[in-house]
Amino acid sequence: MPITPPGLPRSLTYPEVPVGALLAGAATRFGDRTAFAHGPDALSYTTLVESACRFAHALAARGVGRGDTVALHLPNCLTYPVAYFGTLLAGATFTPANPLLPAPALAAQLADAGARVTVTAGRAAATLAEARSATAVELTITPDPGGPGELDLAAFTADQPATPPPVAVDPADLAHLAYTGGTTGRSKGVRIPHRNVVVNALQCACWTTGCVPDTDAAGNPVLRQTGPAEEWPEQVGTGVALNLTPWFHAMGTVGSLVIPLLTGTTIVLHDRFDPPAYLADAERLRVTRMGGAPTLFAALLACPDIATRDLSAVRLVTSGAAPLPASTIRALQRHLPNAVVAEGYGLTEVTMGAVFSPAWRSGTRRPGSVGVPLFDTEVAVRPPDGTGGPLPPGTPGEVWLRGPQVMAGYHRRPDETAAVLVDGWLRTGDIGVLDADGYLSIVDRTKDMLIYKGYNVYPRQLEELLLAQAGVAAAAVVGRPAGDVGELPVAFVVRTHDGVTADELLAAVNAQVLPYQRLRELRFVESIPVSAAGKVLKRELRERLGATRLG
Repeated sequence: MPITPPGLPRSLTYPEVPVGALLAGAATRFGDRTAFAHGPDALSYTTLVESACRFAHALAARGVGRGDTVALHLPNCLTYPVAYFGTLLAGATFTPANPLLPAPALAAQLADAGARVTVTAGRAAATLAEARSATAVELTITPDPGGPGELDLAAFTADQPATPPPVAVDPADLAHLAYTGGTTGRSKGVRIPHRNVVVNALQCACWTTGCVPDTDAAGNPVLRQTGPAEEWPEQVGTGVALNLTPWFHAMGTVGSLVIPLLTGTTIVLHDRFDPPAYLADAERLRVTRMGGAPTLFAALLACPDIATRDLSAVRLVTSGAAPLPASTIRALQRHLPNAVVAEGYGLTEVTMGAVFSPAWRSGTRRPGSVGVPLFDTEVAVRPPDGTGGPLPPGTPGEVWLRGPQVMAGYHRRPDETAAVLVDGWLRTGDIGVLDADGYLSIVDRTKDMLIYKGYNVYPRQLEELLLAQAGVAAAAVVGRPAGDVGELPVAFVVRTHDGVTADELLAAVNAQVLPYQRLRELRFVESIPVSAAGKVLKRELRERLGATRLG
C-alpha cells in the first residue's frame, strides 16, 4: 500500500496551465512579501511578476517567442528569476547554462540548444563572448554591457508594459531544455514541457506543506492546506530559506525558483558558501527550511558555529543531488531538534523529483532510504540488463520511474530517448533496492557499480562505511581496472585530522564486508571533486587512477 501523507489524497488534480500561471497566482496571493533577496536588494512577488512581464514583452518585440530558446548564463542573482519567468511568459524555452563552463563546452551546449538569445552577467560575459561565434545566438542581454553585441538589460525592458503579454502558452509547450550534469559522460538536453514543471512543483510543494492544489478566482494554481498543522508546522506564506543551489541545475530551478511561488517562501541568496556566514544568517533570519546537497550539510556540521547558533526555527531540511550519509542525518537531527530531515531522489529527466522521504512529523524516515514515491508516481526495480519484470523486495536492480513529471525525451537524440523511455517508464541508470513497504534506497549508479570476478560491488556501501569512521570528512570509491578479475575498489578520502591512517581505515571497512567487496587501496586527498550541483565527479577520480601508477 503506497505511503500517503495524513489528510491528503494519494492522487492530486493538476490544473492544465503553463508555468506563468504559478507566477500570477503567487503575485495575487503574496503580493508585497519578499520573493527573492540578494544582499540589500529584493524582489517582492508583485515586483517579480511585473518585471517578468516587461522582459517577456521585450522578447516579443524582438520576435522571440514560441519555438525559440533563451539561454540564462548567469550565477544566482535577481536578474535570474526575472529572465526565467519572462522567457516562459513570452512562450519561449528556457535553457540553463553553467556560468563556469569553459568556452568550448558552452558553445557546444548553446549550439545544441539552438539558443537565439542569451542573458549573462559579470565574469561569465567574457566566456560567452568567446563562445558566441560558434553558436546561433543573435542577442546578448546583460546588466553590465561592455562587449560587442551586448544590450543593456535596463534598456531592453524600458518602456515595456508590466502586464501579461498576449501570448497563448500551451501546457504541452516546451518550458525547459535542461542539460544533464555530464558527470558520467557528455551532457544531454532534456525536454521538459510546462505541464511537467507545474505538476512536479505541485507534487513536491504539497508533499512538504500538507496541501492540495487549488485555483484562485482567475484560475491560477494555489495551495490549500488540508493536512493537520501539527504535522506540517510551517504554514504557506511564512517560510524563509537560504539558497546556494545553482539555478542552472534542476534542483535549483524547480526547488528554489518555481516551488516558492506556491509556498510563498522568501529565498535569500548567498553568493558563495561560507559556513559561518550561512549559519549566522540562518539564525538572524529565523530560517525555516534548509536545502542542498550532502556536501553543504557536511561543511555546516564541520563548522564550530553550528553548536552555538539558535536554529530552532528550522522545520524542514531537504537533501538531494547525491545520497545523504546516515551519519550526516543523525548529526543534523542533533543540531536541528525541531526539523524533519527528509532526503529526496530525482534527476533532470523527471523534471526534478520523484521520490521523497515523508516530510510530515509522524512520518517514518528510514536511514539510508531516499523515501517513497511522490503523488501519482510509480517506482520499480528491475534487472540492470533491462530484461524481466520487477525484482522482489530487497533485491538490487535498476530503478525505473513512471509519472506525469517524466521528460518528453532527449533533444535531437531519438536513439538515446528510446533506450531510456520504455512503455512510459524511465530507466534511470541508478541501482536501487525497494523494501517491502515501498521505501527506496539508492545503492549506486549503474555506471559506478564495479564488477569483480563476476560479483557486483557497490561503491556507495563502502563510502558509507568510510564516512562512519572517526577522522573521515568525505570519501568516494571508484574502480581500478585489474585484468581478468574486473575492477578493484579504490577509496579517495578527505581527513579531518592527520592522526588516522590508511591502514586503519582499510582494516575497519574491510572487516565489515565480504571478501570480494574489500577496498584494495586508499588515497588521502585535500578534497573530493564535485559538480556545481554537489555530485561527486567520479570520472575525474578514475582519470587520476589512470594518470599515475599504483604501487
